[in-house]
Amino acid sequence: MTYFKNRLSALETAYNELVIQKNAKEKLGNGIYDRYENPVLTAAHAPLFWRYDLNPETNPHLMERFGINAAFNAGAIKWNGRYLLSVRVEGVDRKSFFAIAESPNGVDNFRFWDFPITMPESDVPDGNVYDMRLVAHEDGWVYGLFCTERKDPNAKKGDESSAVAQCGIARTKDLKTWERLPDLKTPSPQQRNVVLHPEFVNGKYALYTRPQDGFIEAGTGGGIGLGFTDSMENAVVDKEFIVDEKSYHTVYEVKNGQGPAPLKTDKGWLHLAHGVRNTAAGLRYVLYMFMTDLENLTKVIYKPAGYFIAPDGYERVGDVSNVTFSNGWILDDDGTVFIYYASSDTRMHVATSTIDKLVDYCINTPADGLRSAASVERLKGLIEKNLAYLVGTRKQ
Repeated sequence: MTYFKNRLSALETAYNELVIQKNAKEKLGNGIYDRYENPVLTAAHAPLFWRYDLNPETNPHLMERFGINAAFNAGAIKWNGRYLLSVRVEGVDRKSFFAIAESPNGVDNFRFWDFPITMPESDVPDGNVYDMRLVAHEDGWVYGLFCTERKDPNAKKGDESSAVAQCGIARTKDLKTWERLPDLKTPSPQQRNVVLHPEFVNGKYALYTRPQDGFIEAGTGGGIGLGFTDSMENAVVDKEFIVDEKSYHTVYEVKNGQGPAPLKTDKGWLHLAHGVRNTAAGLRYVLYMFMTDLENLTKVIYKPAGYFIAPDGYERVGDVSNVTFSNGWILDDDGTVFIYYASSDTRMHVATSTIDKLVDYCINTPADGLRSAASVERLKGLIEKNLAYLVGTRKQ
């Protein structure tokens, strides 16, 4: 009993020190956003009463009974003055589930609610669920769109890795009780990273899609699509219009997909997306931004060259290394934007910016010229402008 009490006390001390740790901005940064020193959520943030049987009679050695491997790829929403993340929590059994974590300020002191989300199953049970986007739609519901993965029924005998991914849909009024709706139907054989637009478009629901031929490979598909449906209760998209295509020798050459739902500004819709390219070390996921027209959602009006956020330092290492991925951000009333991103399928981070900075970044950062020579000319233009400015300043 003494061993049990001492071990439990040590676990509680370590846990409490972790969850109350203050999170400070990193110094300097790039002027576009501020990264923070610590992750906002890790596997160690899972409550002790999730991981351990706390009864000394049934667990005298105080062993973990339900191991947590990772906490990542979280949707985000501001709810009753609190900052909430719908986190993809992965157990050591490789199964993912959703759980709400709450913070008073959006950058630290995140704590999971006591119970994970009980997501109702569809007629064909999900093998795995993950990467929920939370959207408070103008119809009054909060929707959670997520990937539902099931084993490929056409897989050859002995193939235990082939899967089919589709978009699962659920809705709620309190983030605790969820109503499962039928999966989204689209022309694409595989569908991941589907995001609901927050407003009606000509009386219809608008959905950003990522059509793919295969579970991993985009094939002839790829790009961020846009489709429309009359109802979310039986959502069917008959045609996908490609808004933002994948492109050769860019950060989105293999595939790309919408991150969270776009933010509305007076200059256009602000989008955060992920782009994937192949390297000698495997696939590399980064985040990039673009803006679309307020009226014509298929029209990209600004798109800065290159990535917006890429894995840095220890963020490069994890279960799936060299990955940054975002499916949640929050725009506060004062214009602050909390950008929640995961690194390497392992942990959650936050970066903060403002709506004005992000719009400035999108509008005034040159687009990709798609050739090395074009990049050199772009750089020479900036150098010449700066040197002329510096010379003029010295003459004054």
